[in-house]
Amino acid sequence: MLRVVVGERKRGAREGAAAVEFALVGPILIALLMGIVVYGGWFLTAQTVQAVASEGARAAIGGLDAGEREALVRGEISHTVRGVALDPQRTTVAIAEEAGRLRVVVAYDASDSPLMLMGGMLPRPPAVIRRTAVIQVGDPS
Repeated sequence: MLRVVVGERKRGAREGAAAVEFALVGPILIALLMGIVVYGGWFLTAQTVQAVASEGARAAIGGLDAGEREALVRGEISHTVRGVALDPQRTTVAIAEEAGRLRVVVAYDASDSPLMLMGGMLPRPPAVIRRTAVIQVGDPS
């Protein structure tokens, strides 16, 4: 007796389709996830550097003269950097006072950060993160 199985041929032709589809979409998905992690880490670090610059500028408000303001800024930034996930050795601070304004610039070199290194072939964000905070000192008039 001859037995005919209907639909067997179609099922056999689709057996490897999921593997082929994943082979096509998988690398793109993994690259997208890596980009999210790398850029998310970079944005977190950039926000942290901005917060450090803002805290330094806020600390300068208590200074009576330029020397005291600079000492307050450097002390606050050095204290704040130790409390967050930044390496103090990679952090630089520039302070400038001109025309009644105090500008605090904090730069952080994130080139050796593990998040930056795991990007692979993805376009990388800038390795040096530079953020500025400005306050008014003295009489505003």
